Amino acid sequence: MNNKQYYGTGRRKTSTARVFMKSGNGNFIINNNNINKYFTNKNQQLKICQPLNLVKIINIVNLYITVKGGGISSQAEAIRHGISRAILNYNNNLRYILKKEGYISRDSRKVERKKPGFKKSRKKPQFSKR
Repeated sequence: MNNKQYYGTGRRKTSTARVFMKSGNGNFIINNNNINKYFTNKNQQLKICQPLNLVKIINIVNLYITVKGGGISSQAEAIRHGISRAILNYNNNLRYILKKEGYISRDSRKVERKKPGFKKSRKKPQFSKR
């Protein structure tokens, strides 16, 4: 990997992640924090590293990430999506591997809005016949 910087944008629910990937030694900086400080849950840390582990470049790149919106889990998935896109900018030949695992496609599911007269998005008030 040369000294060039690669970019990818990831989204999930209302979270948006901007991922900048450079050659390095495996440092993750997320919103000016270390990955262990920003994501205390190990499962979310592993979720972020999945595309890098898959293509075996986790120890040769540094990642600078800014993420905003949504919750912690949503942000982790947005970062994973952004990392996958940055890897494609780095080497488009890895597309098949990433696509097979489902890391390239954006998960567009969002919370459905509440409708008037309903208790939640689809839950109606209890019906009483008499």
